[in-house]
Amino acid sequence: MRNDSDLFYACGLIEHIGRTRKLRRSDVVTQLGKENVARIYEYANVLHSDSIDHVADEYCEMAGIVTGDFDNVSACQYEVLDRWVIAGVYARLIEDAMGEDESCVETLMQVYGSWISDAISDYNTDFFYQPRSYIAACYEAGEVLE
Repeated sequence: MRNDSDLFYACGLIEHIGRTRKLRRSDVVTQLGKENVARIYEYANVLHSDSIDHVADEYCEMAGIVTGDFDNVSACQYEVLDRWVIAGVYARLIEDAMGEDESCVETLMQVYGSWISDAISDYNTDFFYQPRSYIAACYEAGEVLE
């Protein structure tokens, strides 16, 4: 297990953009593109000192990201967790899914681009509360395990 604060920041920024721009997290990553995601990850230690709203706006402008209609926050019937809690779920999953010779950015792109992103973003379930090992096993299996 790794403890990558730059990955945690990148996931938090993706979550923030998804919430504010009402986009599926997979769409955020796709629209940002691998180059911008890599830049966010590489410079996270500097970017975190700026307002997350400002950083999000800059990357949205660079990537041409517009507002969509995926509003999982408003659709939630319960108290919505802080973006950093969800970022932690993604960061741990990416760490667990990454092979020794794999790039963190590549794995991030794969995780966010997979089915599990919608499962984590469904705030009306308890999937994101499950143990990290269970979430990783589900991702590996390609489905929510019983």
